[in-house]
Amino acid sequence: MKYDLVVLGGGSGGVACARRSAALGAKVALIEADRLGGTCVIRGCVPKKLLMYASGFKNAFNDSRFFGWKKQNNINFDMSEWQRNKTEEIKRLEQLYKKLLIDSGVDVIMGYGKLIDSTTLRIDKREIKSHRIMIATGGKPASHAINGLEKCMTSNEILDLDYLPKKLAVLGSGYISLEFASIFKKLGSDVSVFFRSDFPLKGFDLDIRKKIANDLIELGINLHPNSQIQSVKKHSNNFFVQTKAVRQEFSEVLNGLGRTPNSGNIGLETLGINLGLNGEICVNEYSHTSVKGVFAIGDVTNRMNLTPVAIAEGRAFAENEFNQKNLIINYDSVASAVFTSPAIGSIGLTENQAINLESINGIKIYESEFRPMSLTFTSSKIKTYMKLIVDAHTDLILGIHIIGPEAPELIQVLAIPFKMRATKTDFDNTIAVHPTSAEELVLMRNPSRSYPS
Repeated sequence: MKYDLVVLGGGSGGVACARRSAALGAKVALIEADRLGGTCVIRGCVPKKLLMYASGFKNAFNDSRFFGWKKQNNINFDMSEWQRNKTEEIKRLEQLYKKLLIDSGVDVIMGYGKLIDSTTLRIDKREIKSHRIMIATGGKPASHAINGLEKCMTSNEILDLDYLPKKLAVLGSGYISLEFASIFKKLGSDVSVFFRSDFPLKGFDLDIRKKIANDLIELGINLHPNSQIQSVKKHSNNFFVQTKAVRQEFSEVLNGLGRTPNSGNIGLETLGINLGLNGEICVNEYSHTSVKGVFAIGDVTNRMNLTPVAIAEGRAFAENEFNQKNLIINYDSVASAVFTSPAIGSIGLTENQAINLESINGIKIYESEFRPMSLTFTSSKIKTYMKLIVDAHTDLILGIHIIGPEAPELIQVLAIPFKMRATKTDFDNTIAVHPTSAEELVLMRNPSRSYPS
């Protein structure tokens, strides 16, 4: 028997692609070497957010006294209890993924798959044939030429800890690094973050980068910008992080220096599939590789490494191949969130991007910064910040950037009018909901600055 489609990789993108293809009548198999659910469900965004929820209770307990609650004594966090509950939840989700696949008519094959040619995969000693092969193997923590880095935890291992690190060093300042830094600081660890740039979160709006740096310092995290990490050495049970400026001792070190496409050892070299400089599989707008009949979606292509994007790519492929559609994913209007403390939500152009875009002749910047009502009684200095970037000539909203407790929820909703090409006038004509943080989005009337000035 020859399949219409075989998907290599059981993460969110691969599962979505397999299920939708099967629903459209294709004979589909999915191959997974480890656990169904992939990085996001098993060792990424789902368990990380569960740990984020856990980290929020300490401040909630402390702040409750300002609202009339008597402070409780002897409140402690038990990492092992969280780990047990997390493990059970991930098992439940893994079984759910399997059930959804089977109920959709997908043949689930557990084992390590490797391409033999453009129509054949080998799983252990078994070979299967398919008219189409979809590679959805995701990404993995990146390795760097830093002595001793291999001894450090990655985002995979840190979520399996059953104890709370006393003193944690985080290497890198991307969203994964900053999320874990926020979480473990709020849980009670002493946290330091080392990164090469002036401000964390390269690629985000500069105002957001500056404000999150200040907020993390306010939280009690030790930031070390402009740090060139030279080595990480382990002696006994401790680690020593060496930069050009300082040598510090830690109980644990997290390698958060990015991720890389998981494209090795799956037979790509045999087929001559074109790869990019970082090992990403090169694809066109329809997820076609350089070899006919072989396709790729998700983080292994290094286009936009977000779980919902991989899902969208997988479903679009299924519609194009088995439902005669002509769908192309638009990456320009994808919202993103960073679950730091406080959280960040972002969509569209940054201020610098808008200024430097030749097709835009002028922009207006609208800003609002205020103390959220939930923190009014407390000693917290955290403020919510909102920023709208508007085309001065067309009135179109070009970018929205938010930092504050509810930023991820807000940016998801705001992605809808942004996708619909809403104007600043549309925002202005919307009646506010009071009292909310979100009302500030429709109350910003006067620009804080304009370009050209």
